Amino acid sequence: MDETIESLEKKRGDLYRELQETRDFRRGIISVVYRKCGKKNCACAKEGHPGHGPVHLWNTTIKGKSYAKSLKLGPELQKYMDEIANHRKFVELCEEIVVVNERICDLRPVPEVKDDQELSELKKNCRICSSRSTKRNRTDCWKVFYREEGNRRF
Repeated sequence: MDETIESLEKKRGDLYRELQETRDFRRGIISVVYRKCGKKNCACAKEGHPGHGPVHLWNTTIKGKSYAKSLKLGPELQKYMDEIANHRKFVELCEEIVVVNERICDLRPVPEVKDDQELSELKKNCRICSSRSTKRNRTDCWKVFYREEGNRRF
């Protein structure tokens, strides 16, 4: 299929609209566990007994810290399940947006250099960028180039 920048931009716009329609979401999973209470005379202490439960737990890790919450059967469990499903949809949409954007970038032409002075200035900026240590600074160099061209890609 021959893709054009215009068709991909339309697809990207459709994906952005779909992203806006994403409802409340949260990351994590819901696990079902059975636990033994620890009492010697309880039925769960007998061999082969699965334990008390099922208990539904919402689990997630945020910035290296784990969180868990016991969920009540019914509306609370359903709410968490819906929110987790919405998060999965959000992640899939974001990935699809990235893929479409990368295809758009591949189709866009490379800016033409008008003269030797502009080329030498660009090379000078690229040498400065490559000697800097942060990614942000390298991006700023390209912003200068595009701003001079009047091309507002950033």
